[in-house]
Amino acid sequence: MTTHDGKPFNREMLESLVRRRCFYLPSFEPYGGVKGLYDYGAPLCGIQTNVVNEWRKHFVKREKMFELDCSVLTPYDVLKTSGHVDRFIDWMCKDPKTGELLRADHLVEDVLEARLNGDKEARGEKVETQEEPAKKKKKAKAMNVKLDDELKKEYEEILAKIDGYNGEELGLLITKHRIKNGDNEVLPPVEYNLMFSTTLGASGPAFLRPETAQAQFLNFASLLEQNQNEMPFASASVGKSYRNEISPRSGLLRVREFLMGEIEMYVDPEGGKKHPRFEEIKDVELAMLDRHTQTAGKTDVRKIAIGKAVADGIVDNETLGYFLVRIQQFMAKIGVDQSKLRFRQHMANEMAHYAADCWDAELLTSYGWIECVGCADRSAYDLTVHMKKTGAALLVRETRKQPLHIEEWQATLDRKKAGPKFKKDGKAIEAAVDALTQEMREKLSLDLEREGKITLEVPEISAGSVELEKELIKIEKATRIENTREYIPNVIEPSFGFGRILYSLLEHSFWTRPDDAARSILSFQPSIAPTKVLLVPLSKNTDFDPLVKRLDYKLSDLGIEAKVDASSVSIGKRYSRNDGMGTPLGITVDFQSIKDATFTLRDRDTTKQVRASEAEILQAVLNLVHERETWADVQARLPAFEGQEVD
Repeated sequence: MTTHDGKPFNREMLESLVRRRCFYLPSFEPYGGVKGLYDYGAPLCGIQTNVVNEWRKHFVKREKMFELDCSVLTPYDVLKTSGHVDRFIDWMCKDPKTGELLRADHLVEDVLEARLNGDKEARGEKVETQEEPAKKKKKAKAMNVKLDDELKKEYEEILAKIDGYNGEELGLLITKHRIKNGDNEVLPPVEYNLMFSTTLGASGPAFLRPETAQAQFLNFASLLEQNQNEMPFASASVGKSYRNEISPRSGLLRVREFLMGEIEMYVDPEGGKKHPRFEEIKDVELAMLDRHTQTAGKTDVRKIAIGKAVADGIVDNETLGYFLVRIQQFMAKIGVDQSKLRFRQHMANEMAHYAADCWDAELLTSYGWIECVGCADRSAYDLTVHMKKTGAALLVRETRKQPLHIEEWQATLDRKKAGPKFKKDGKAIEAAVDALTQEMREKLSLDLEREGKITLEVPEISAGSVELEKELIKIEKATRIENTREYIPNVIEPSFGFGRILYSLLEHSFWTRPDDAARSILSFQPSIAPTKVLLVPLSKNTDFDPLVKRLDYKLSDLGIEAKVDASSVSIGKRYSRNDGMGTPLGITVDFQSIKDATFTLRDRDTTKQVRASEAEILQAVLNLVHERETWADVQARLPAFEGQEVD
């Protein structure tokens, strides 16, 4: 992988930088740390807050969504009903010699990638890998395998489809390709539920939520009422979720506690799930990797307009397509490198059991392509199962514009006669009559007319069936007028993993000065940078203090985060170390400022400076932070300034 200026990306330099600047640290480090848990320092807290604020503006405010903040603790019955207790799993292998627990798909992926890379190295080809030392050691012996063209092709096809294998298939791959954990054989894959269990009170079983979605679904009736019972509409939630990962790795990319942002867009299943603003974005192109390409063992991405993708059936519906475009626009807004963004469709055997279609927004990092946003059509699954379990009316009732005339077979049991005759079996028989399908009612009507009686299957009674004569039941065709329509909405769900997005932003923003590879820069967008402006007095001369304080107060009043660096090192070094914090702008206070109240404004990426009055500088800062102007615009209208930045 390369940086935006074409240089090879150096993960070690980035990790050194974020460690020194306290972007994030292992949790409980004095006790040895805990895998998959990290603490965010002030810089990353600031970036996260700004990214979430941009997310709220881009989605919640722009799309008029209802935001919820729901409980993290979730009762057992809720997640049993949703399917998480039975299906929220990964496949785990155990190394019986060391006791190490390994995620099966990661083990297969790591070993096959190592063999392919080892084959490339043997042929003198350059291999770009940036593995952790422990992982390098574990994979070293896996690389000593000679590959012919057929085996290389097979490995590449397996890796292209790695997300779609179930436990049995992973076990077969491990056996067939003699995949080991270093020198050690591993046991066959077994299911591992990813949820953290706990209790509510003294005995009530519960979990820490693995997602924010279920609580949103359970609030559907209240949300619908809040929206004046009108469809479509959306809810949204930002909050922590928890997944007990088997073997966390890759820093912030696979953790056990993380911040999510989830949207549930409730749509009418009739009419193809169209979106009222789809016409606005239909010509936007996305880099797409569809399921058919992956099934063929390939990873070729093609650019396609979302309108064509929906029309051709590549993307299931307009609302799903609309959100894919909005996700791409959000990623561009916060500074994601668009050449390192693709949308990958889930393969048929990879999709959740309820999903009609699902796409992942993946970002390219030094760890490979990483899923950062999932966008799924969850159909009506969640509302349906919760309504069935609880009896809550998680549906839409609306008056039809025109009454609907429905011709149907009606079966009516004479309760006055059936009650005394069947006694305790009466309710079961009545329920069996009500449950008859239209097809069965038509068939039984012919039997009733021909034989004067019918035989009805009733598994709940001891006899298993019952005979009903003409005087007990009537089956006839009739017209029913329906003025009200009832339906369970379908749900389109974009689900964001903010931690993964933040880490990808760190990599996408990182580069070094062409003339000094030791000078690291993080080129954050001004809108998400933790500090927008560095205030730099030229020296420790106390005459600068009133001007610095005044600028600091005025920037604060404008809602712009500023930091003062009045340390004794050179002004160039002060700017340099704050370039590594991602601070986009710098204002220098010098002796000329004392004379005429003019100041210099410096751009982080170009290091170019302009000089103007206090009012003009503050206006330029405001425009840049709120993206009303670019640095090129500022340079074009304010006088250039040379000098002062001395290492």
